[in-house]
Amino acid sequence: MKLKKQVTVCGAAIFCVAVFSLYLMLDRVQHDPTRHQSGGNFPRSQISVLQNRIEQLEQLLEENHEIISHIKDSVLELTAHAEGQPALPYHTPNGSWVLPPESRPSFLSISPQDCQFALGGKGQSPDLQMVAVYSLLPFDNQDGGVWKQGFDITYEPSEWDAEPLQVFVVPHSHNDPGWIKTFDKYYYDQTQHILNSMVLKMQEDPRRRFIWSEISFFSKWWENINAQKQAAVRRLVGNGQLEMVTGGWVMPDEANSHYFAMIDQLIEGHQWLEKNIGVTPRSGWAVDPFGYSSTMPYLLKRSNLTGMLIQRVHYAIKKHFAATQNLEFMWRQTWDPDSSTDIFCHMMPFYSYDVPHTCGPDPKICCQFDFKRLPGGRINCPWKVPPRAITDANVAERAQLLLDQYRKKSKLYRSRVLLVPLGDDFRYDKPQEWDAQFLNYQRIFDFLNSQPSLHVQAQFGMLSDYFDALYKKVGIVPGMKPPGFPVLSGDFFSYADREDHYWTGYYTSRPFYKSLDRVLEAHLRGAEILYSLAFAHARRAGTDSRYPLSDYTLLSNARRNLGLFQHHDAIAGTAKEAVVVDYGVRLLHSLMNLKHVIINAAHYLVLGDKDTYHYDPAAPFLSTDDTRLNQDSLPERAVVKLDASPRFVVVFNPLEQERLSVVPILVNSPHVRVLSEEGQPLPAQLSAYWGSATDTVPNIYQVSILTRLPALGLRVLQLHKTFDSHTTLKSSVRLYLHGRDLPVRKHEALPVHVFPATTDDFCLENQHLQACFSGLSGLLQSIRRAGEDREQRVSSEFLIYGTRASKDKSGAYLFLPDGEAKPYTPKDAPVVRVTEGPFFSEVASYYQHVQTVVRLYNVAGVEGLSLDMSCLVDIHDHVNKELALRFSTDIESDDTFFTDLNGFQIQPRRYLRKLPLQANFYPMPAMAYIQDMQSRLTLHTAQALGVSSLSSGQLEVILDRRLMQDDNRGLGQGLKDNKRTCNRFRLLLERRTTANKVQDGRPISFPSLLSHITSVHLNAEVLVMPVAQEKLAPSALRSFLPLSTTLPCDFHILNLRTLQAEQDDSQPSAEAALILHRKGFDCSLEAKNLGFNCTTSQGKLALGSLFQGLELSSLQPTSLTLMYPLGAAPNSTTIHLDPMEIATFRIRLG
Repeated sequence: MKLKKQVTVCGAAIFCVAVFSLYLMLDRVQHDPTRHQSGGNFPRSQISVLQNRIEQLEQLLEENHEIISHIKDSVLELTAHAEGQPALPYHTPNGSWVLPPESRPSFLSISPQDCQFALGGKGQSPDLQMVAVYSLLPFDNQDGGVWKQGFDITYEPSEWDAEPLQVFVVPHSHNDPGWIKTFDKYYYDQTQHILNSMVLKMQEDPRRRFIWSEISFFSKWWENINAQKQAAVRRLVGNGQLEMVTGGWVMPDEANSHYFAMIDQLIEGHQWLEKNIGVTPRSGWAVDPFGYSSTMPYLLKRSNLTGMLIQRVHYAIKKHFAATQNLEFMWRQTWDPDSSTDIFCHMMPFYSYDVPHTCGPDPKICCQFDFKRLPGGRINCPWKVPPRAITDANVAERAQLLLDQYRKKSKLYRSRVLLVPLGDDFRYDKPQEWDAQFLNYQRIFDFLNSQPSLHVQAQFGMLSDYFDALYKKVGIVPGMKPPGFPVLSGDFFSYADREDHYWTGYYTSRPFYKSLDRVLEAHLRGAEILYSLAFAHARRAGTDSRYPLSDYTLLSNARRNLGLFQHHDAIAGTAKEAVVVDYGVRLLHSLMNLKHVIINAAHYLVLGDKDTYHYDPAAPFLSTDDTRLNQDSLPERAVVKLDASPRFVVVFNPLEQERLSVVPILVNSPHVRVLSEEGQPLPAQLSAYWGSATDTVPNIYQVSILTRLPALGLRVLQLHKTFDSHTTLKSSVRLYLHGRDLPVRKHEALPVHVFPATTDDFCLENQHLQACFSGLSGLLQSIRRAGEDREQRVSSEFLIYGTRASKDKSGAYLFLPDGEAKPYTPKDAPVVRVTEGPFFSEVASYYQHVQTVVRLYNVAGVEGLSLDMSCLVDIHDHVNKELALRFSTDIESDDTFFTDLNGFQIQPRRYLRKLPLQANFYPMPAMAYIQDMQSRLTLHTAQALGVSSLSSGQLEVILDRRLMQDDNRGLGQGLKDNKRTCNRFRLLLERRTTANKVQDGRPISFPSLLSHITSVHLNAEVLVMPVAQEKLAPSALRSFLPLSTTLPCDFHILNLRTLQAEQDDSQPSAEAALILHRKGFDCSLEAKNLGFNCTTSQGKLALGSLFQGLELSSLQPTSLTLMYPLGAAPNSTTIHLDPMEIATFRIRLG
């Protein structure tokens, strides 16, 4: 009614204006003094005067027509605004597009107390700060004698007289879920035999112990054994012979993995253990990841583990910590104001976790106590002294020799309890090996324990036996801080195992799969949340019997495939080529399945009348947004075919915040009009779809729609084929060929201007910033923020690293460059294509091995405040080369830069000149930044890659690496299976308003809120699902808005994960795990025009009223992986979270 009134008033106004302007026109024609003069000097013929007047009248009519059409547009805008739809952009005389102002309130202010956290300053500083330790050490790699990377250890035999040495020998078998062989091949060839022998052999002697870590293997074996064997396993666990350590699905890589996936594989393992064996892991065991992130101790601590062990740490740090007895410490988060994140950590001191490097400092001696290497076996000791079986005749001499090693190792630690791992990769796969190790060691233990004068007690133990004995010695309960042990904060990247062999290559190795991993992760999170919501709504409506519950199995498999890929030889890119293909097939399979889970949930949730819901697996209601032909193909986007009746699309926003986004859809006709579900026209940009630098794809067009998407919601749009669409605005294209003679194929419908020669530098701008590019290279040169005079130099270039000419060369693990990078020099100049339009403009530069697109969104708020970048890389014809992208700026960052750990937290880094170039690279799973007093430049990434800042003002990232040889770490292959890979980034320039030197000197930093939200925008892309059926009543579908209130800006819904049913793990239960993360953020970065519609709440969130149309019938806070309830269920449904904390709640919606 109100709308009709507005239209009537405006219509009347138009009529009045038209009449009035005609009256003015006639008036001007009659009384124009200049015309009187021109006619008065000389009597001209009446006809020509009349002709002049008619022409003037025509011109005035033309002007009037324009005025009227402008008013008409304003009316449309008004009516659109009445519906809350975005208004139409218009073109200014200088050629740029202007968006009408937003009708919505923009950023709501942050309360000052929420800014206190990033300022820190409450807690006491740790004893060991890793950035400081790195600055301190000489890294001189001196020869330490038998312990080559250490020093000579001496002791007095009487040292243990007062307090005997307590030794725990911990048998273990490290099982990689894929490396040289695939997961299944390892299982059939080795792992099943290890576990079968374990059940048999552990029952022979109650003193035997064993630990196991990878639940992916264990669960597969469990499904294949009978109930009798299962009962035997439960007995072994129950009587303390077998321990499950860490209990994750895998032992994850800690450099490239994202915290969502790290937590998910931990939950998957812990839930499996609880369900099948009834056990909760107590200690963490990570002997093989190549460097360690401080995210892991946080996740283990929040899962209620009390101790953890690590091994692959830089040899210089091991030596330093050994010399100062700091190999055991309380590991604390850098941001922790008290000690609530502390977890006890044991660092192994020597080169490896194999037997020669675990009994003590001399591998030549320790190898003699690896009884798998007894003469006649398949493996021997490289030090040329074989083991000897233990007999009554030699036991005294052998035991004494081993005890000497134990005592020396013990001198590196603060307590009189000693941990001695006994195992290696895929050990104990034959009964003979169990006998050789367990019988010979038992004879040694029996002898040592029978000699009081030796002051030693030795036995087999599990990992937690060691920690428990240590805690008991120092008189505390597990989880408390033992007195006299140091507190450490920071991480253990980057890792070198010898000389200058830094394991920094795997931060980028096989980037195609690192990217696919994150695509799958985003789909899994989206599918979990939508499935949980759809299932809850279906239960509430009583239609859950018609809902495809089989989707739960697809979800479960996807969790396991994503979990498997977090393994430290999978996402790391360090497995054999055939194994990589096996991982790829699993990832792709789950990606396709998750698209179906999302489609089924979206179908149910957008139906206006839920009673009409019908699940038909043969004919899905919605179709997928894209398809991938093979596990190593890039996605091909779906094309919506338009005809006379409207086509509907459902758009899913997986973020917990509303977003104003440009949604791209491919269509088969340029004659397209976009309407909202209510039938209001939506503004859209029409552009060509390019198959190559100079060829448009015939009959495919991209329509980009500016629309506001509800948080975690589904929006319905309609596409119409129409020849009259003033709301669909065309983009224009300039193509610079740089003297290359190339044919250009273009559409009639869209203008393309071809320039054969080189152009001058040029700029693109939106309301927030201006980006300028080199006319020659098409690459970014500078960024200027709106309202500022000063341009910030941000020039980008591609570089090539070679590898060494000498014996050791780069491979899958190692980065061993032949010096500094050299400029990338392709054989041809690039083709540069500039597209300009109302909602986005972009510059695409086509080089021989890389195509880069820099896009600027002309949108208010988050999307328009950063530059969207992508690099399509294909280096399959390179030999021993690595391609890097470097940004050079005038930011005075000196030697400091910042990289994230697992997308969870930020770790400051120092460029150290005393270290080789490759040592200064670090993992970048989500972002890296440099800053000075005025500015911060952040590179956000959608896939994990290696990053560094090699000089002040620089940031560089390795995009791909092709290496022809193995780097002698066991893989036996180079990296020659490169794929066409698309790397996606966002480049965000922010002004710092209140920076100070003291603040910047602290070993801690946080992104701004804008930076956090930019990161989730990049990582959680909008999903577009066309309705498969051509004909549909317009009223049949309704947008779905799941949240009844806006979440605080600093809260992130990490997951809403439906839990499995008690009886049948292929079925869902009515309970879900809600996992929330409250982000820590820095308020000192300018925060105007952010366009959020959220604020912060001091960490408070009312869960009871959060989900629209659903009741929260139960709420139980639990440990991170749901193993332990935390206190009684609260009376209130309002929860509180401290900054940086991740919390899990067991909830029931319905």
